[in-house]
Amino acid sequence: DDGYLYISTGDGGSGGDPGNRAQNTTLLLGKILRIDVDNPAPPLNYSIPTDNPFFNDPPNAPEIWAYGLRNPWKFSFDSDNADLWIGDVGQFDVEEIDTAGPTEGGLNYGWRCYEGSQPFNTSGCPPPGQLVFPIAEYSSATGSGNCSITGGYVYRGSMFPQMQGHYFAADVCSGRIY
Repeated sequence: DDGYLYISTGDGGSGGDPGNRAQNTTLLLGKILRIDVDNPAPPLNYSIPTDNPFFNDPPNAPEIWAYGLRNPWKFSFDSDNADLWIGDVGQFDVEEIDTAGPTEGGLNYGWRCYEGSQPFNTSGCPPPGQLVFPIAEYSSATGSGNCSITGGYVYRGSMFPQMQGHYFAADVCSGRIY
């Protein structure tokens, strides 16, 4: 726990992110933001951690910790190692789980260029080697019964030792737990 506040934001656009907001690092949409609420820097009610990837890098928004997300619906931190786990809701066919280590700010998870690992709209996108693809994904295509991931937690309890270190998430429509 680094003591900062993390905030997830959806891309804010209509279907397919036609404004490409998730890839635009001057906007706060389609991102994970990271701010320091304990040390405000007027006129803001918060300050920017100096190790944020776009700190002092205008015109990029300094609040951004990660970008290229469609609708990060629940994220959490692994209580054992502070890794970040994100359940990102897909547009049509792919629900994804993304992850990052505690010092890996600035990662681009690829939305709207890719929906999960599948090309979506690659016009004007960075090369795939500059993107971070999901650690896991599943289909939410028509007929799958799935429609929307809700992110969860890495299990660190003691009651079920065989589950230690496993990440659990669920799908809203199917009720499946992954």
